[in-house]
Amino acid sequence: MQIGHKIKELRIQKNLTQEELADRAELSKGFISQLERDLTSPSIATLVDILQCLGTNLEEFFSNTTSEQVVFHKSDYFEKYDSELKNEIQWIIPNAQKNMMEPILLTLEPEGSTYPDNPHEGEEFGYVLNGSITIHIGSKTYKAKKGEAFYFTPNKKHYLTASSKTGASLIWVSTPPSF
Repeated sequence: MQIGHKIKELRIQKNLTQEELADRAELSKGFISQLERDLTSPSIATLVDILQCLGTNLEEFFSNTTSEQVVFHKSDYFEKYDSELKNEIQWIIPNAQKNMMEPILLTLEPEGSTYPDNPHEGEEFGYVLNGSITIHIGSKTYKAKKGEAFYFTPNKKHYLTASSKTGASLIWVSTPPSF
């Protein structure tokens, strides 16, 4: 079995670049490139990390049959903390990139933000669990606080910022997957 070729197929199927996969798996783009061309082999631990980022596991990867996971536990989540932007993203449905939508749990520290995202097709939805946020869409801004939701078509550059006092946590769902 050519592991690299199968990883590349999964990455492309999930619309990820080599750089995006490398970032999520905390590896270099060069390593992913060599792996996909079967020029190097990953350790088992590295392969497990890569497969988790691709929404699968060792059993499914090496099996010809797939079973659908319905309930996801905290141990299934993939987390990434960005100290520069003061945010933590938890992919709460690890295999969501193969689905129509991708929900994340986003925690923003006080004055935290997300990276500005360029316009793309699809829809964005969020529900603020705690704190308050400002939604920036093009040149307009909108406020949302605990218990409020937001929904928009991402046809302009967009990002979120948190209150300087409270920060915020929210569920954010993007369709098609883009986080």
